[in-house]
Amino acid sequence: MRPETIPCMRLRFRSATKAVAVPIYQTVAYSFDNAAHGAALFDLEVEGYRYTRIGNPTTTVLERRVRSSRGIDALAVSSGQTALYYTC
Repeated sequence: MRPETIPCMRLRFRSATKAVAVPIYQTVAYSFDNAAHGAALFDLEVEGYRYTRIGNPTTTVLERRVRSSRGIDALAVSSGQTALYYTC
């Protein structure tokens, strides 16, 4: 293992399925406990996932690993157009 990969390997993915690799979540939307819970998610009052283009478990792992290995904040986006928006 190369020294620059060590920080990434320390961030193990923990899953109820005991998967070794990070699963790719191929979903578009997530369910809410009730309307108040959905509203709290969209108002950013509670942690969680609302819509996959806003965030999902797969991109969360990627962002944490980039942050750990590079020591900088990371934001994974769903398209090149979105990436251009955030760089301008």
